[in-house]
Amino acid sequence: MLKAPLLKTFLGVLLGTFTAGVAAHAADKPNFVVIMADDLGYGDIGCFGNERIPTPNIDALAAGGMKFTDFHSNGAVCSPTRAALVTGRYQQRSGIGGVVTAKNHRETGLDPSEITFAEVLKDAGYATAMFGKWHLGYDAAFGPPVQGFDQFTGYVSGNVDFFSHIDQEGHEDWWHQEKLKPEEGYTTHLITQYGLKFIEEHKDQPFCLYLPHEAVHYPYQGPNDSAYRKAGIPGETTGMREDIAEAYKEMIVEMDKGIGETVALLKKLGLEENTLVLFFSDNGANTKGDNGVLKGFKGDPWEGGHRVPGVAYWPGKIKPGSETDVTALTMDVFPTLLDAAEVVVPQEVRLDGQSLMPILTGKSVSLGERTLFWGVGKGEAARRGDWKLVSYRAKGKGAKEPVVQLFNLSEDLAEEKDVSEAHPDIVKELKDALEDWKASWAEVEQRS
Repeated sequence: MLKAPLLKTFLGVLLGTFTAGVAAHAADKPNFVVIMADDLGYGDIGCFGNERIPTPNIDALAAGGMKFTDFHSNGAVCSPTRAALVTGRYQQRSGIGGVVTAKNHRETGLDPSEITFAEVLKDAGYATAMFGKWHLGYDAAFGPPVQGFDQFTGYVSGNVDFFSHIDQEGHEDWWHQEKLKPEEGYTTHLITQYGLKFIEEHKDQPFCLYLPHEAVHYPYQGPNDSAYRKAGIPGETTGMREDIAEAYKEMIVEMDKGIGETVALLKKLGLEENTLVLFFSDNGANTKGDNGVLKGFKGDPWEGGHRVPGVAYWPGKIKPGSETDVTALTMDVFPTLLDAAEVVVPQEVRLDGQSLMPILTGKSVSLGERTLFWGVGKGEAARRGDWKLVSYRAKGKGAKEPVVQLFNLSEDLAEEKDVSEAHPDIVKELKDALEDWKASWAEVEQRS
C-alpha cells in the first residue's frame, strides 16, 4: 500500500495527465460566437432586402456563409426565445411561455435545474461567456453565472436605457457576474468590447461566446444620444427622439459595426476557420421595423412575429454564398453547437431541437419531416412542411371561440388566403398535433 504522501503524488500525476488529455482534446474543438439581435425584423438588414439601412458586415457573413430564408424564433417575444435557445427545447417546458417582466416577475426566472448549452460545453472544456441581454430572471439566483456562463456582463431585464442602463421600471440593471455594477458606455459598444476582450483572452482554448444585443429594441437611442431614464423613475423621463426611423437605423448600424469588429478579430488571431458564427433575431420587428412581405409583427403568431433573418458563417465548413429554405428554429442552436463540437448530448438532456450541421456542411438539404409549434400571447401556430395552422382570438365583443386558419406558405408567404375549408383533413391533423403538444407541458406553470 502506498503511503499517504506518495498516494497524493500519484493521484496528482494521474489527475494532471487526465486534465492534460482533456485540454489537448478540447484544443481541437471549434469556437462558437452566437449573436442574437433584439426585435430585428425579417426585412431589416441588407442581405434580406433592406435598401435603407447599411449592414455590410452582416451581409458579408451571408455572402461568405449560409443565409436561412426560413429561420424562426421559438417565441414572438423576448424571454421565450431566449429560454428555447439556451435549453434547446420548447420554452414552455421550462415555464417561460411569456415575457419575464420587470414589473411582475422579479422573483422568478429560468429554473437553475435547466441544463444549458453553456453548461454542457463548459463540461467539455470550453470557456463560456455572455455579454448583453439575459431576460430570463432578475435575481442573481437565475442569472447567467448559474447557468454555465463563466463570464457575464450585461443586463437582465427586457431592455435598459442604452446609456444609463436603467430598466423600464427605474431599476439599475448593469451586472458583472452576480453583482450590480454601474458602467458608462453605449450598450451596443459595451457588448462588443467585452466580446472582443473575451476572444483575446481565450484565443488559445475553445470558447463559446454568446452576444445577445439590445439593438434594435426601444428605447430608440443612437450612439450620439444621451440617457432617457433615471434611477427610481419608471419609464422615459426626458430627451426622447422623434425621428425613430433614423434612430432605428443608427442602432442597427452600430450593431453591424460591432459584428464586423468581432469577425475582424477572429481573422487577425487566425481563428476564423475554426469558428462558427451564428446570427439571428429573438423575434420579428414591431411596427417600427420591417418584416418584408410577412404578415404581423412582434407578438403575433403570423410569420412577421417569428420568421427572422438567420445567417451562419464558418469558412472552410460552410459554402460561401449558400442559401437554405430548411425550416429552423432557435432551439436548434443547442444541438448544432454540440454536434459541431462532437460533444455527446448528456443522457439527462432532452432536446426538442435538431442539429443544423448536416445543412450547414451541405451533407443534407433536409432535416426530415417535423411538426413545429408556436404559442404566443396573441395565438398559436403549428407548421408541417408548407402547411401552417394559425389559431387566434378575434377582437371585439362576443368573440369566444378562436379563429382557425390554414395557409400554404409555399404559395402564400404573406398569409393572405385562408384555405382551411378546402383542406379540413390537414386542419384536423395540425389541430390535433397542437393539442398534443400543449398537453406535453400542460402541468408546467407558465410565466406570461
